[in-house]
This record gives sequence, C-alpha cells and structure tokens, in this order.
Amino acid sequence: MQIRAAILSAPNGRFQIDTVALDPPADNEVLVKIAASGVCRSDWRVAIGTAPKPMPMIAGHEGAGIVQAIGPGVQRVAPGDHVAFIWAPACGDCFYCNGGKPNLCGTFTPLLATGLQADGKSRIRWKGEPVHILAGLGAFAEYAIIREESCLPIRRDIPLELAALAGCAVATGVGAAMYTAAVKPGASVAVFGAGGVGLNIIQGARLCGAHPIIAVDANEKKLSPALDFGATHTLHYDDAIVRRIQTLTDNRGADYVFEAAGIPALQEVAFRALRPGGQLTLVGTAPDDSVTGLPAAKITRSELTIRGSFYGSCSPRRDIPRLLNLYAAGKLKLRELITRTYRLEQINEAYADLVKGELARGLIVF
Repeated sequence: MQIRAAILSAPNGRFQIDTVALDPPADNEVLVKIAASGVCRSDWRVAIGTAPKPMPMIAGHEGAGIVQAIGPGVQRVAPGDHVAFIWAPACGDCFYCNGGKPNLCGTFTPLLATGLQADGKSRIRWKGEPVHILAGLGAFAEYAIIREESCLPIRRDIPLELAALAGCAVATGVGAAMYTAAVKPGASVAVFGAGGVGLNIIQGARLCGAHPIIAVDANEKKLSPALDFGATHTLHYDDAIVRRIQTLTDNRGADYVFEAAGIPALQEVAFRALRPGGQLTLVGTAPDDSVTGLPAAKITRSELTIRGSFYGSCSPRRDIPRLLNLYAAGKLKLRELITRTYRLEQINEAYADLVKGELARGLIVF
C-alpha cells in the first residue's frame, strides 16, 4: 500500500514528507493505522545526527493507533484493537527480562538498533530503496508495520492521542521517580528541566508523596505548568541555583535530584545540588559521544549515588496500563502535557517549536 511519511534522508534536521510503499505484515507483525505520535527530543537527536542512525529513516517512537491487520503467529492483538506503542519491547526470556529489567531486553535492544525487522529486511520502500524505522516503530507515518511485542492493547475509553504520550514521556518521567529513584514520601526532590519528561518526573514525585518538589528551568514559560503538575517551588536557572535549592532544603541539598535535559554541564550542576547520601538520576539522553565530569572523591566521601534511567526503569506491559488507569481516576495529568497539535505536513514546524523551548509536548495528529 502507498502511505505518507516523514522521512529523514540525512542528519540535517529536515523531515521530508513523501509517499512510501508499505508491505503487508509478515510473521509476528502488525499493521497499525497511526492516530497520533509525540514530538520528542529523542527523534530530534536522530534528525541532527547526535544519535546516529541508518538512513533513510522514518522516526517517531511515541505513538498509538488502531490495529488494521495481523501477520501469521500474532497472538497478543487483533484487528480493531487500540494500541499504545512500546519503543523498548521485551522478549520475556532473556537475562534482563528474567532479571526484572525488560526495558534492557537483550534480544530486542540490538535488533532495534538496525532499523530493520527481525528477518533483516525493511517493509518500507522509498524511491526503490529500503527505509529504516526508529525503535522498531517509525510512527511519523500514516501506517506502520510493528512487531507484536511493541503493541500494547489498551482500554478504549482513553483517547489515543493521550495513550501515545503514556508510552514514552509519561512512562519515562513517572517511572524515573517511582521505579529508578524510588522516591520516599516526604523526601525533597529537585528536577532540572521542566519539559515533557521533566513534568512527568514532577508528577511522579508528587504521586510518591515527595515534599518539597523543586522545578528548575532556564525557560520561564516552563515553570508555571510545573506547578500544575505538582511542583511546590519553581526556580529560574542561574549561577546561584545550587545555593537556592539548598535554602529550600534546610541548607543540605535535595534527597533526590533529576536531570531531564541530557546536557552534561547541567548534569554536573545537578550533582552539586545533592545532599550527602542523596541520589542523582540522569533521565535526559545526552549526545552519544558526550562525557560528564563528576568528582570521584566527593561521591565516595558523601556516599552519593548516580543512577541512569532508561524508559523509567519500567515494565511497559505492566506499567503503561497502570498509568492510563491513574489518568482515568483523575490522579495523573495527560492532556495538560499537550502544548500544541500538528499535522504530519507540519512536522518541521513542530520541531522548530521544540528547539525554541515552546513545547511541553507537541503531538502529530493523523
């Protein structure tokens, strides 16, 4: 079938809207009509080459849609199902899956890096050549062929545009607070970066019962929404930010600090905002070739912990339905994350807005 897609042909920061040919689903694959796909900074890193991927490529990893057809052997979903996408699927049987870390699955992690299907082929062609897909999804298109492990059936009373967000920004942020850091009730929290993921770290900390919850950002526009998501204090980033956080935390520093922007220099500042015995969780994805300089002696002498958080350390098949249930119960904000919606043809405009810092979350709606 012929579909419209946003194609990256080179790491030049420009998406090209064009028609591509899409093959039917093969074994264990599912054809999904995309309803919505989130405008995420991880895709932008691919677009500009700081996260190198094979091209041409269709990016888009935060999405949801409706199953149209299934290939042989598919058992988890059926045509007509509403599904949210899992961009880090799990096989359920490898060392990491058996060890309670399905987000680090040893089977799918290397496979997804190829941008191809399990048989080493692409189901998409553009100008006669195969097209790669990001995270086994390629959600910046009208339709996608997806492994069934990446499709999560969801309750039908949840709008698909909100379910799309739950599969990435919400699971990553809320999970970082609840699962990676395991924030304790009454603990102090500081979050550096109040974008889409940062806002979800904040509401994750709220769900954990943290206090105070301090939102930090250099963009004043992002600080007001942080209060709606659960921040008790907002601080505009400046050279005195560490001292200002200490003032709000009995002059000790925060129990838990999160860095959600993926900027090495900011990670180093966030580290300095910790109290002795505290924990820094790095959630934002930095450029692939970046390094962070943290003082080894202070880590030892102050018993500080530095954690990485990938997909919020969550188990998507368990936790995304939980998040949607929390939304349905009025305990989790989803719609408030959406700053603006766009058509597929406006994707370059959407990423321009993201880069300018104007979005908590933008959404491509089909």
